[in-house]
Amino acid sequence: MRRRIRALVAALSALPLALIVAPSAHAADPTTMTNGFYTDPDSSARKWVAANPGDGRAPAINTYLANTPMARWFGAWSGTIGTAAGAYVGAADHHDKLPILVAYNIYLRDSCGGHSGGGASSASAYSTWIAQFAGGIAGRPAVVVLEPDSLADYGCLNQTQIRERQGMISGALAEFNRQAPNTWVYLDAGNPGWVSAATMAQRLHEAGVRQAHGFSLNISNYYTTDQNTAYGNAVNSELAARYGYTKPFVVDTSRNGNGSNGEWCNAAGRRTGSPTRLGGGAEMLLWIKAPGESDGNCGVGTGSTAGQFLPEVAYKMIYGY
Repeated sequence: MRRRIRALVAALSALPLALIVAPSAHAADPTTMTNGFYTDPDSSARKWVAANPGDGRAPAINTYLANTPMARWFGAWSGTIGTAAGAYVGAADHHDKLPILVAYNIYLRDSCGGHSGGGASSASAYSTWIAQFAGGIAGRPAVVVLEPDSLADYGCLNQTQIRERQGMISGALAEFNRQAPNTWVYLDAGNPGWVSAATMAQRLHEAGVRQAHGFSLNISNYYTTDQNTAYGNAVNSELAARYGYTKPFVVDTSRNGNGSNGEWCNAAGRRTGSPTRLGGGAEMLLWIKAPGESDGNCGVGTGSTAGQFLPEVAYKMIYGY
């Protein structure tokens, strides 16, 4: 966090302009507090390369995937979440790098798709979990993507469950604002092919996106950056017209190099997109879904489980075949 003082001064000097776009409570910009993005030393690609150094696919996977900064996902598998999140951001902070974390433990997770079903055992259990997640990050700089699919995946929830989910998300945002003042939180907003921009703007607002830094798009999907930028701008137009504010957004480019073929679950012939960086039509382009990690028992990942690293899928995704 060697750049913290400079970041705070810059943020304070920009405050009047920032008020126009309804910022979260954060005063600091974590991208100016760090020197580039953190590369997960224990990513699935890195682990596979280390375990398979003689495999002919290893050099390409090492060069193009294992050494690209991408998100680490946190859920029930992470153990004591405050400790796990704290260790990860602490390691990134030690190297003066910005970590990307995904909180993926919402109650009734993936209730429609089912491939990634699970999550916290109740709304109250989730509230405890996410509070500990935020507390683990504390004052260190980070980017957090909050609960992929949670707002787009309403189709299998009743109105009581929807209101409950909105409460969980707004509560989570409050915890990050309270405990993690140098974290930018992006509330997930699905992708261009799932929910209309008008509907998503309403869902974002009702879930408390005003408290977040922004929203995220295209997680684990394949739509092009241009398609996502147009959708993000449309969502912002709806937010502005209805509620009087807009928000920055980020795009998951990990698998959108040649766009979508209409499939969402382990689609064949897809390619990695622009690596993690600032700008690119959005506030940031991020690798959120790790290329080569399965979406579940479907498509070219038939027989696999969600999150399992598939080296052949990873290798083909580098080249787009």
